[in-house]
Amino acid sequence: MPAPTGAAQRRGPFRTGERVQLTDPRGRLHTITLHPDGTFHTHKGYFRHEELIGSPEGVVVRNTAGIEYLALRPLLSDHVLSMPRGAAVVYPKDAGQVVTMGDVFPGATVVEAGVGSGGLTLSLLRAVGDGGRVLSVERREDFAAIARGNVETFFGGPHPAWSLTIGDLADALPTLADPGTVDRVVLDMLAPWENLDAVAGALAPGGVLICYVATTTQLSRLAEDLRADGRYTEPQAWESMVRGWHLEGLAVRPEHRMIGHTGFLLTTRRLADGVEPPQRRRRPAKGNYPVAADGAPAADEALWSPEALGEREVSDKKVRRVRRDLHVAPEDLPDGPATSAPRGAAPGDPGDAAPGDPSGD
Repeated sequence: MPAPTGAAQRRGPFRTGERVQLTDPRGRLHTITLHPDGTFHTHKGYFRHEELIGSPEGVVVRNTAGIEYLALRPLLSDHVLSMPRGAAVVYPKDAGQVVTMGDVFPGATVVEAGVGSGGLTLSLLRAVGDGGRVLSVERREDFAAIARGNVETFFGGPHPAWSLTIGDLADALPTLADPGTVDRVVLDMLAPWENLDAVAGALAPGGVLICYVATTTQLSRLAEDLRADGRYTEPQAWESMVRGWHLEGLAVRPEHRMIGHTGFLLTTRRLADGVEPPQRRRRPAKGNYPVAADGAPAADEALWSPEALGEREVSDKKVRRVRRDLHVAPEDLPDGPATSAPRGAAPGDPGDAAPGDPSGD
């Protein structure tokens, strides 16, 4: 049987064009792409890439100043944190939660909306395998181009389970999958509640919807709209935090820095057609729902304004630079109607770098 897509990229000696992660004596990470004529320079010497090409993984290379670097292939989590990005990526800790809590299984049909830089797409493709399908939809053609470059770099070429469409999810979804045939839907967008009707039509009964949102305002609006829709189970929401530990003899303690809040995850499941969700027995406390000065419910426009949701655009200059780094030309873009709608991100979202990020050279 042929090897699964991308498996050959994870084995054997280092090859030209491959990304390699270098660890220096102080534990700092550097990611390079091997080139026959390339060199890795720091202010303390250099070495030539040809010293690594053809060598087995796990070797140590010494530069002209005698400094040693451990060379390994980046793990999936390393690749996501060091790859070129336009939009903020879904951190590995959250991608692992999406795959596990969303029960993404081999052979599943998964719809992903809000591709960004393709970080979550890599985990979804790994989970469904060559026999599944990941149908990704992105509104911005420049983000889609960056995501395609990152995915093909990691897998060594196009993945047979992946299709990428540019456009709005509500318009694209009916053309990508028949009603009731999608197993899982993952939404990473500013206003996921706007697509609940389209998602309900595509999901099979029992199918899982999992959403990634950045702010409590988004989380509140999404949960209330799911309850009002009537075709979904009671939503569950959480966040995850990862704290590393320092290990040095008997000096075992938490690291001083950690990746704290990145975003919230919410899951719910599709009910069978014609079934009403059970009524919640607990009654909301007074003050759970804001009211206007006259005592009437506050207007949605005030609660869910772009400012309240934390909308932030990615600069065109940054996107052009990332596309140039990935060597993505306009003719390499996926087919589909393009749009320049902004992708939302809240202040404090993971952006260009985070504590402990590897650097891309």
